[in-house]
Amino acid sequence: MRILSIHNRYQIRGGEDESREAEQRLLIENGHEVDVYEDMNDRVPELGKIRVAIRTIWSQESYKIVRQKLKQNSYDLIHVQNFFPLISPSVYYAAKAEGVPVVQSLRNYRLMCANSYFFRNGLVCEDCMNKFIPWPGIVHACYRENRAGTMVVAAMQTVHRILPTWMKMVDIYITLTEFARQKFIQTGLPAEKIVVKPNFVSTNPEVGKGKGGYAFFVGRLSPEKGLDTLLEAWEYLGEKIPLKIVGDGPLASKIQEAASRLPNVEWLGRRSLQEVYELVGEAKFLVFPSQWYETFGRVAVEAFAKGTPVIAANIGAIAELVDSGCTGLLFRPGDREDLIRQVEYALAYPEELRKMRLKARAEFEAKYTAQENYRQLMDIYKLAIASKNLT
Repeated sequence: MRILSIHNRYQIRGGEDESREAEQRLLIENGHEVDVYEDMNDRVPELGKIRVAIRTIWSQESYKIVRQKLKQNSYDLIHVQNFFPLISPSVYYAAKAEGVPVVQSLRNYRLMCANSYFFRNGLVCEDCMNKFIPWPGIVHACYRENRAGTMVVAAMQTVHRILPTWMKMVDIYITLTEFARQKFIQTGLPAEKIVVKPNFVSTNPEVGKGKGGYAFFVGRLSPEKGLDTLLEAWEYLGEKIPLKIVGDGPLASKIQEAASRLPNVEWLGRRSLQEVYELVGEAKFLVFPSQWYETFGRVAVEAFAKGTPVIAANIGAIAELVDSGCTGLLFRPGDREDLIRQVEYALAYPEELRKMRLKARAEFEAKYTAQENYRQLMDIYKLAIASKNLT
């Protein structure tokens, strides 16, 4: 197959960028040709607010570039990984004009939530769910606490509901979990167009030994990740088990302050993927305290690959990934006391934790290897092509 992969890169590299690149490598390794059309958020300042606002709703530049690529080359489909904010849904229309099927990965909730998280003021928020014009998001300035910016996102959502882009211009949507799939169905996307394919670990890493004697957190340092709950729990846990934190983001200064104040907390900043694998493999367990509807939980699967159990908040997609008592433990989101109880349980029953390590690795081998993911991706691409041929 020949695939045109379309992606808008973020300024701070994240899981979506890593997932797209891993998928591209997987396709190339299996003999497919992948061309890439990308834009980068580094260009936002030079474009200016007005031009960015217009492009968010409809990028004529992206439309022309993608349509020209489709005219010049014979592609089996386009796979849109992320169109926000500079590429826009206009690329769907370019594909439609050239008769090329469209697959769209849904790695956040941007189609129905201005900040893409369903999260506001420290709590899950679904106020804009099923509102044709998402006015609560505008009232609360949900996109980067900027009302003008939120109005642009809301306009993008509303214009493409009117057209109706989401219903007619995409042949297959990919969600990462059944939880996320059900959320999109609730908002009106056709169930028959949404399939589930998780992220995967592109390598088959050697199983860790879990001998480091510490707990581990890795991820973006931002409010929705439940870092307040994590730090409050470790204030109580004292020297029972050290906590190592890897990541960067808007709460970096808060993590740095906590690490200087709490002797059992260490902030390691950003680390390479290989370093993360080594750290998570030697951890007793990974802590995943998110308080929002994660669409997946890539770091949890990476922990499984290393045979490391996960103690996770019982919310959203991560609760679907972690089988409590089998591959890890679950606690009530935002509840530091319950997190403390689960950590103390893990420390009190080392034999149970050892069994969880074996089951976590088995879960990875059954569901999250590159080979299994490639099989699923090919099935989705064939479905998209078949769906397009029927229209």
